[in-house]
Parts: sequence; C-alpha cells; structure tokens
Amino acid sequence: MKFKDYLYERPNIEEAKESIEYLKKRFIEAKDLKTQIECINEFNALRNHLDSMFSLASIRHSIDTKDTFYEQEQEFCDENSPVYTNLVTEFFKEMVKSPFRPQLEKKYGAYFFQKIEVSLKAFDPIIMEDLVEENKLSTKYSKILASCSVEFQGKTCNLSQLSAYFENPKDEIRKEAQKQYWNFFQTHEQEIDRIYDEMVHVRNRMAKKMGYKNYVELAYLQLGRTDYDAKMVEGYRKQILENIVPLHQKLLERQRKRLKKDKLYYDDLPLSFLSGNATPKGDRNHLVQSAFEMYSEMSMDTKEFFEYMLDHELLDLEAKPGKEGGGYCTYLPDFKSPFIFSNFNGTSGDVDVLTHEAGHAFQVYQSKEITIPEYLWPTYEACEIHSMSMEFFAWPWMDKFFKQDAPKYRFSHLESAISFLPYGVSIDEFQHYVYEHPEATSEMRKQKYREIEKKYLPHKDYKDNTLLEKGAYWFRQSHVFTSPFYYIDYTLAQVCALQYLIRNLKSPKETWENYVELCKLGGSKSFLDLVKAVGLENPFKEGTVKKIASECEKILDGMDDMSM
Repeated sequence: MKFKDYLYERPNIEEAKESIEYLKKRFIEAKDLKTQIECINEFNALRNHLDSMFSLASIRHSIDTKDTFYEQEQEFCDENSPVYTNLVTEFFKEMVKSPFRPQLEKKYGAYFFQKIEVSLKAFDPIIMEDLVEENKLSTKYSKILASCSVEFQGKTCNLSQLSAYFENPKDEIRKEAQKQYWNFFQTHEQEIDRIYDEMVHVRNRMAKKMGYKNYVELAYLQLGRTDYDAKMVEGYRKQILENIVPLHQKLLERQRKRLKKDKLYYDDLPLSFLSGNATPKGDRNHLVQSAFEMYSEMSMDTKEFFEYMLDHELLDLEAKPGKEGGGYCTYLPDFKSPFIFSNFNGTSGDVDVLTHEAGHAFQVYQSKEITIPEYLWPTYEACEIHSMSMEFFAWPWMDKFFKQDAPKYRFSHLESAISFLPYGVSIDEFQHYVYEHPEATSEMRKQKYREIEKKYLPHKDYKDNTLLEKGAYWFRQSHVFTSPFYYIDYTLAQVCALQYLIRNLKSPKETWENYVELCKLGGSKSFLDLVKAVGLENPFKEGTVKKIASECEKILDGMDDMSM
C-alpha cells in the first residue's frame, strides 16, 4: 500500500470515550493480573489507531495547507486532541493505583509507569480549553509562514525556497534574499507578536491553574523529562558558553579569511566558501537514488528500512506553494510506517534531510514491533541523537551526493554542528526568560532576546536590518511557538552525536553496532539512562562539553578549508 492509499477516517471521539470508559471499568473490576494486561493491551491498540488518524490528518494538512478538507480535519484535531488526552489520563490514573502494579511494572517496565506519573502531573481537565486555544494558535502561526509567496530571481518562492539564496556567492543576490525574507516577517510582525503573546498567556494560565509557579515547570513535565531539571540545563548552558562559544569564534575567523572579508555581517554567515557552498549534484530523484545506494551499503538494517520508505512512498520532499515549511519525521502506528516531510531547496540541507529525518525514521522503524505508544519514541533529546548521529554516519557516502564538493560538505557540516550549539542554548535561555516573566511586553521579549544573543553569538551584526537588530530573529524558529522548550534537546543530542562522530572515525564497526543498539531501545529508558546504556558521556556532567570541543577542534584543524 502506498501512502496516498492510507485510509483516513476522522477519529470518532464519542466511540473512543465509550471504549476507554469500558476498558477502564473492566480494569478497575479485574480480579486478576491477566485481565488487567488484556485491558492495557486493548487500550494501547486503540491509542495507536487514534494517533495514526491524528498524524495522517496533520501530515496531509502540512503537505497542502490550502486543502480545505484537511484544513477542517486539522481544526477538528486541534479541538479534540485535548479531549483525547483527558480520556487517556483517566485510564492512566487507574493504572498507577492498580493492586497488581509491581507485576505490571515487571511486564511493561518501571519506566512506563514513571512516564505515566509525569504525564498525570502535566495534564488536568481544567486546562482542556486552554490546550485547544494553544493548538489553534500554533496552527495559525504555521499558516502565516506557509503563506509566504515572494517573487525573486524570476521565481515564486516560499520561505524555504527563498532561504536557498542565502548561500549564493554573489553578495547582491545573497543580501537581497535576506532582505526579502525578513521583509515578510516585518510585514507580519504585529500578527506574530500577538500570536506569541496569546500563547505565553495561555501557557502561563495553564500552569497557574494546575498550581505551578510558572509554565517552565509544566513544560518540563509535558516533555516527559524525568531525570533532569531547569537548574541542570542552566549549568549545561554555562558549559556551552565557556567551551563552545570560543571555538565558534575561532571558526568564524577562519570563515572570514576564506571569504576575504574585513568583517562578517549576518547576511554573510550562511556562505562558507568564496567559491560557493557544497551543493547536491542532482535533482530530487538523484538524491533519493544516492540515499538508496548509501543505505543499501551502510547495513542490512538500513537497506531494508529505506526500501520500505520508497516502496510505500513515505517521503514528501519538494518545496511547493501552500506547503508548510521545515522538515519532520512522524510515525503511523496502524501502518507501521515512518513518514518524512521536508522542503528541498537545492542546498546541502536537502541531503541533511535524507540523513537527519531518516535517522528518526530508522529508529522508529527498528521500534515498530513495540505496541506501547510511550516506547515507540524516546523523549525528544534522545530522539535527536538518532537523527544527528545518522548525519555523521553518512559522511563516507557524501561523494555520492556532492561529488567534488564532499570535502567542503564534511567541513561545513561539522562547523555548523559546533555553531548550532550557542544558538540552541540562546533560544532555550530566551524561553526561560519569557515564561519566568509572562508579563513582559513583545518589545521587552525582543530586547531580551537580543541581549542573550549578544552573549552566545557576539559576532551577530545585523547592520541595517532593524527587525533583527531589535531582537526578532527567533520569529523564524517554529519550535519557540509550537514546541516550547524543545530546542535545548537538539543541543543535548548534538553533544551525543559528536561523540558518535569521534568514535566512528576510530572504530566504525563497533560504533555502528552501538548506535543500532540505541535505536532498538526506542523509548524504553529515560534520556540519561539511554546515554548510560550505550556508554555515551553525560552532557550535563562538568567537563563533557570541554572534552568534545577539544576533539572536534582537532578534527577541524586537520581539514584544509582554505584550499576547498
């Protein structure tokens, strides 16, 4: 069956309510362990079906936001997903009280019950209307970004297509593309400010209703974080400030020399080489064929996985009018199918999608026989280890995609992995400020972001761009709007992925086997327990970031970027 033939049926919330109520009653009245296990298994099967339908509607809406049928289905999902969450929560409340809990923990794992207890702390029926409002605001923000249609260089471009010109070696094209891109955000500045202001107040209201000091506490619970807190994240950001920011500044100096510039401005930063950045040598079909060859050679596991993705047409890769921006991987449990979504624009980012999002898809494909929804994926920071590490495991095959530009790509890829870390923690620190100061005005938020940005990214010179100079760069970062506090997860995962790069350069066979072991664990352990299980260094531990920065600097120093 091809993805286009996957049958979507609007979830019947009333039927789901009756089924869950029946299972809950049967679970409570059960006199033996066997009956409770049957109830849990039926409950999980029902959830997997409902999750599949919600995901299918979301995918098809994101592919074409102008499709009125799926626009209505997305609205339905936005309104009813909190209702569904409430039904699940009510069943969970009975599970944690079960007299057979020790035996259930033995069967499903203690971590399953830990995750349930965290989810119970993160939800209460009193916030259902607020969750609906939050969903609608997120959809509204995404639709604004998807609405971009700019005439540039004789083409009609959305934001993804326009950003491809940021890497053009010609100064005037690069700078004009940035100008047009940010003009779009300036045009919608008041609207975006208003949406975010409403989001902040909705989220703060939820936290207060549930008895939390602020939304920070609630957000950490919503993300299922069981083994680290905001204080540990603050210490981790300090490690990035002390060890990565100085390395990043050294790399920027190398870039300035390569570009033969007296000074780098914000619109110079995406260009790595005077001769042009590494670009894929071929169209969409060539890149997919190259990916197929790469995964066929990488291992039998990856060959089987990618053949499945192609056979079922589970990749929607090209940028097109009305399509949401960005890229993602999601999963449809009913069909045991990962799905990859992206916006190819002719840059190296197209190849990153075929490695990064495929890393997510490969992990969940390895976990597809797991029937417990909570174990299909780990929490976000662990999920991103799979994706970011796959990018590095793909290095030996980059010649297929980039031909003579492969050395350029490998250098830029590692350089960008380093430069991302200060940006990632700046977004995180900004979000902590926002939700610790929900009373702040839109202008105060932007001012604070610019202040934080100057700490972690002191090189950013926005020249005559008034919108960015006053602190609105984060407008483009959808995670800030739709997935609060998710962004630090990318940086934690990057620190782990860099460890896989360092290991892989020394002992590829053992490192790959270790990575597959991590993928097969799925979400059966917490982030730090997964890290420990495969022998990775804990990113929160003092000294970890310093050690990795030193190793990466050695790798970069061994690359002759001036002759690329």
